Amino acid sequence: MAGFLGGLAACQDTLRRDRVATCRRALPAVAPQPGIRLLRAAPGPAANSVRVDYSDGNRPHWLTCRFDAGTTLVALATEATTLSGPALYMLKRFYLDTPDAAVDDPAGR
Repeated sequence: MAGFLGGLAACQDTLRRDRVATCRRALPAVAPQPGIRLLRAAPGPAANSVRVDYSDGNRPHWLTCRFDAGTTLVALATEATTLSGPALYMLKRFYLDTPDAAVDDPAGR
C-alpha cells in the first residue's frame, strides 16, 4: 500500500510540475514586452489551476491557467482579460506546442 501511495504522490508532483511549466511558459506570449520578471509560479486558488505572478517594472501582474484533469490547458486569464477559445487555441498550437515555449521559459532566464 505504501508503494502505491508513493507512486500516486509522484504522479501528482509530475502533474503539478507540468501544469506550472505550461502556465509559466505562456507568460512571454501573454506579456511580450521587455522587462517582464517572473515572481512566482505555483498551484492556483482553484482545483486544476496554476497562478503565475510577474512584474512589469514595479507593477505586479498575474495570470491563471486552468487545466482539465491532466495537463491540457483549457483556460487562461490575466487581471485584464480572459483568452477566448480561438485565442487559446492559437496560443497552444502556434506557441506552447513549439520548442520556442521551452526556450523562452521565464524560469530559465
